[in-house]
Amino acid sequence: MKTRYILILLLAFFSIAATHHDGGLYSTNTANIHFFSHTDVEDIEADNHKAKAAFDAKSGKIQFSLLIKDFKFEKALMQEHFNENYMESTKYPRATFSGQIEDIEDIELNTDGTYSSTISGKLTIKDVTKEISTSGTFKVQGEEVNGKASFIVNPEDYNINIPRIVSKKISREIKVSIDANFAHNH
Repeated sequence: MKTRYILILLLAFFSIAATHHDGGLYSTNTANIHFFSHTDVEDIEADNHKAKAAFDAKSGKIQFSLLIKDFKFEKALMQEHFNENYMESTKYPRATFSGQIEDIEDIELNTDGTYSSTISGKLTIKDVTKEISTSGTFKVQGEEVNGKASFIVNPEDYNINIPRIVSKKISREIKVSIDANFAHNH
């Protein structure tokens, strides 16, 4: 039911944002979310190339939504443990971010170039929502905008329990990187 509620909120956001004619909506269905865990014992990383994201060029509102099961690992067993044991992706199928690109007016979407901004908002994983803030870069090229950002997630903050037996293999600080190619929706 909560997943349906989040989906309805995202659709409402997209509908409202699409009505702005002087800025417009930029969106993608193929944003890449990468996470990396480093310890002395093992490095663990995965990519999700199916994240949906959009931002409103006028208001600066930005949204991301992804299915947890779409993360792909090098080793199938890691992927299985990630989904079943740590993320419980059947019970908590999505992660979302809802936030704001600060100073959106300083990003000249009609002029090619690279711009920096702070992005802040609420990250929800496993039904736990936390405020985050990070810096991001936006590279404008024609009607496309590449957005990149990274931040640190502490698994314990989101009720991701790491069994003691593998605790030396999984970092307490997971680096999450975002690389999204947004297209302007007319």
